[in-house]
Amino acid sequence: MHSAIGRTLARAIDASLIAHFAREDMDQLFANIRSGNLATFDDSRWDPKTWPKEAKGVGWAEVPRGALGHWVIVKDGKVERFQAVVPTTWNASPRDHNNNIGAYEASLIGAPLEDPVRPVEILRIVHSFDPCMACAVHLTDLADQRQYEVFLDM
Repeated sequence: MHSAIGRTLARAIDASLIAHFAREDMDQLFANIRSGNLATFDDSRWDPKTWPKEAKGVGWAEVPRGALGHWVIVKDGKVERFQAVVPTTWNASPRDHNNNIGAYEASLIGAPLEDPVRPVEILRIVHSFDPCMACAVHLTDLADQRQYEVFLDM
């Protein structure tokens, strides 16, 4: 279901799966406690004095809006470089190095418009991704280079 309703349904399914996995984690935690294993945190690498002179880390997570990535470089116990790429950045991205289109662009291909001068359907489609950005979509008609700005009426 590559549509706004499909993305909404996917969020509901995701919430159900997360609740199921959380229950499994809780059951494992209780099993560990019953068996006498009360350790909840391994602090052996927590103290920066135990870190190598230079360390790199990457973290990925799937969050409600999509993929979230973090990259960090630590030198001499201090963060030298940190980058987070949030779901809206991935979803709104332009074509990548392999010329693959971003999620917003892919979802707009072939979308029917009732009124091309006021293409609110485009705004609704982009909003179905729950973007973390201003509530407007800016468009350029490639045929005549006219530019449009569509706002959500709130």
